[in-house]
Amino acid sequence: MQKVRFGLSDLHVSPICLGTMTYGDQNNEEQAFEQLDYALEQGINFIDCAEMYPVPPKAETVTRTETILGNWLKHQQRDNIILTSKVAGPRRGMHWIRGGPSSLDRDNIRAAVEDSLKRLQTDYIDLYQLHWPERNVPMFGQYQFDPAQEYVSGEYQVGETKQWVSIRNQLETLAELIQEGKIRYIGLSNEQPWGIMQFLRVAEEYQLPRIVSLQNCYNLMNRGMEFGTSEILYRENVALMAYSPLAFGHLTGKYIDNPQAEGRVTMFLGYAQRYKKPGVEKASAAYAALARKHGLSPTELALSFVYHRWFVTSTIIGATTMQQLKQNIDAWNTKLSEDVLQEIEYLHLTMMNPAP
Repeated sequence: MQKVRFGLSDLHVSPICLGTMTYGDQNNEEQAFEQLDYALEQGINFIDCAEMYPVPPKAETVTRTETILGNWLKHQQRDNIILTSKVAGPRRGMHWIRGGPSSLDRDNIRAAVEDSLKRLQTDYIDLYQLHWPERNVPMFGQYQFDPAQEYVSGEYQVGETKQWVSIRNQLETLAELIQEGKIRYIGLSNEQPWGIMQFLRVAEEYQLPRIVSLQNCYNLMNRGMEFGTSEILYRENVALMAYSPLAFGHLTGKYIDNPQAEGRVTMFLGYAQRYKKPGVEKASAAYAALARKHGLSPTELALSFVYHRWFVTSTIIGATTMQQLKQNIDAWNTKLSEDVLQEIEYLHLTMMNPAP
């Protein structure tokens, strides 16, 4: 699999990135090793993880993913692997991570990196990301900015303003870690256009490390990336790691055929609010029908669409079985015809972004 340059960094990554958020919950260590070995054999050199994984986050499983990855990584040639991890931020109620990180301050970021390095059994992390913004932004299925969340009282323009660690301070901490050789490059995840531009501006103004990437959700039912953010990626040469290309399995068509099919949707009830919106089922059925009309599986249609978008540098795939993993990787060789792409656009315009 031909490697591509990752933004303005000197990293060269596979256009498919292996996601690992099932390791330690849905997948045990033996199964994880089998997936990792197979992905490496197929030319995938890019592996994504986070201190919070596996997902959904739970006190009894937190950090297992990094531990499993570390046990595998110690048997590999380290410089053949491009490894990412992420620091968990505040406001998600995860008290089991450093007592529930109150902010992305120096202490939390440094503690997260040091602990990840130990679990991963490596001296450095190639790409280190802020898992989500510390400040008030809509994310993980929220889609409207709420100014009331800027205030401690919860009432718009009433009460004490919440304090957020500044972008400059976050970058200064990351700069220290780069200088110490513990991380090589930095990126953002689940970030909004304002935040991306602020990180770029502050880095230039204060001569601090520049973000090289963005890891955001992008799939047939969530194309918000195309409104503004894709221009930033192009003009600023920021790499995109697209996650959830199959929309938690909804774009495989399996929940249309069987609403109780085994998968994350039925296993973890109440999780992934992004895909519990009223237009998701209709869109899933429409895209599945379009795929089958053209002799494709719904999985091939959904993955090929994301794989070959001009602004997607690498697509994060995940699987719980080897069969799923092989299908996902094989879909790289599927190229959608212009007719199929036009029909996708028609569906998009008639049921735009049902899962923002």
